[in-house]
Amino acid sequence: MVEPQLPPLVEFGGDWPSYEDELYSIYMDEIVNGGLTFQNLPISCQYRPPYKDKHFGFWHVITEGPEEGSRTPDFRRCERIRWIPWMVWNATKDSRINWWENKRGSDTHIVIWLVDDDLDESFAVILAKRSEYLLLKSAYCVKGHRKETFKRERDQYKKANKG
Repeated sequence: MVEPQLPPLVEFGGDWPSYEDELYSIYMDEIVNGGLTFQNLPISCQYRPPYKDKHFGFWHVITEGPEEGSRTPDFRRCERIRWIPWMVWNATKDSRINWWENKRGSDTHIVIWLVDDDLDESFAVILAKRSEYLLLKSAYCVKGHRKETFKRERDQYKKANKG
């Protein structure tokens, strides 16, 4: 079976303000206004509170860090911004993509995880379940202990949900 081809990386050209604008344009066109759905639920993005006149959720797919005011750009996330809608659309069609539900506090999340031995790192999209929609929470490269946690969660979910 031929797997769908990943979208190209969005390369950094050395000018951060221009790159940030390019990434935000992609975010708005392909994610916010892209008509994304998963399991027949629309996917929404968090706008408030805006930061630097851009969606709050935008920063969670291109930056990393524990505190909102001090998050820093993660160029691996930035480069892979087009992978977010691609992974959502292909989650049930591509054998390299796994998805499952997990609990984080009181929230139920859907983890969509791309695992490909030909890639240096795997990549995950995190959606929070709401009553009528899914909220894009984050997207990031998966490495180290998180990879092991994901494997364990995925396997437990699959075992518990065998039909």
